[in-house]
Amino acid sequence: MRFLPRLLFAGAVLALAGCNPAEVYPVGNANVPQPKKSVELNRYLGKWFEQARYEASFQKDCEGVTAEYTLKRDGNVRVVNTCRQGAVNSVSRSAEATAKMVEGSNGSKLKVTFVWPFEGDYWVLDRADDYSWSIVGEPSGRNLWLLTRSSRVSDRQYATLVKQAASLGYDVSLLRRTQQ
Repeated sequence: MRFLPRLLFAGAVLALAGCNPAEVYPVGNANVPQPKKSVELNRYLGKWFEQARYEASFQKDCEGVTAEYTLKRDGNVRVVNTCRQGAVNSVSRSAEATAKMVEGSNGSKLKVTFVWPFEGDYWVLDRADDYSWSIVGEPSGRNLWLLTRSSRVSDRQYATLVKQAASLGYDVSLLRRTQQ
């Protein structure tokens, strides 16, 4: 009987997959580039603050968004994404996942699982040499995140991140700045 709820959930996900997400969430980059640099996992671990993103249903009305990555005993990564619904001072909600490095990607590509057996791509497309910022996307070009180690950045720092995303081929007019 435990199989039935999983089967129903899988059926619901497949039914939703028939919807056309391009109508709501357009492709912001039809030619997503391969990641520019390798990623040293131990340097990437820790807390990241979202400065901007392409809007997605799973992040609707999220502010004060953070992602925290910690190493698990099995070598995979524990992911905890946190959002404050509607305002930076509102109640937070979190989602936990497990990420696995993609072989041959020099640490720049991960497969993330929030609900087994479904995986999502997480590509570190570019990052600062000192790991103070990263630009994250995935192959469809519908998702993009600008992340920093600091909760707040200057307008100049933000403009630099946006310019870097544009240089990777992203339509930066689709970015939604996150309140931190």
